[in-house]
Amino acid sequence: MALQQQETSKTQSFFEENQKVILGSITGILVLVIGFILYHNLIKKPREVEAANAIYMAEMQFERDSFENALLNPGAGNMGLLDVIDEYKGTPTANLAKYYAGISYLKLGRYEAAVSYLEDFKAKGKITPITKYGALGDAYSELEQYDKAISAYKKAAGSGNNSFLTPYYLKKLGMLYEHQEKYKDALSAYNRIRDNYPDSPDGYNIEKYIDNIEYSQRTQ
Repeated sequence: MALQQQETSKTQSFFEENQKVILGSITGILVLVIGFILYHNLIKKPREVEAANAIYMAEMQFERDSFENALLNPGAGNMGLLDVIDEYKGTPTANLAKYYAGISYLKLGRYEAAVSYLEDFKAKGKITPITKYGALGDAYSELEQYDKAISAYKKAAGSGNNSFLTPYYLKKLGMLYEHQEKYKDALSAYNRIRDNYPDSPDGYNIEKYIDNIEYSQRTQ
């Protein structure tokens, strides 16, 4: 009993001696938590709503394939994609605008700008990682940076299991390998399409690509 009282006394003594430090730590944590909640609800969330409204006209121009207008001047005094990226840094909408900007520059033939925005875009979900890396592969191919293009196409083909997009980029990967005379690697990409995606648009005629490589290797 005496031992228990002694331990209790020690605990009370410790608390009394360190009361300011303990309470200060608890107060600090509460300030951080409250600050985060206020930031999310009073600043971050409204900024995201504002950003989503700001990008609306630029998205419409993008969907119309009016890429120059989407980037710079969607009309009626609305922000272009580049303005949204600058004005609403850190929001999901600004991140999405980087993807739109990258695709727009790709379509306009400005491949270095396309790479810059696509690399900065943080892709999530099942589809956008595939399309991000696929578009990067296209841009690097146009820049004749074939090793980077191959790496990007491999990431596109490995970022998900989409019955349309995955074989599409596998085929691009195989064709690029053929261009570099890496026929074994090309054959591997085509075989993946034949084995895993035979009913896809790119799977219907993939045997032709396989046969062409196998025939050329037999006749060498």
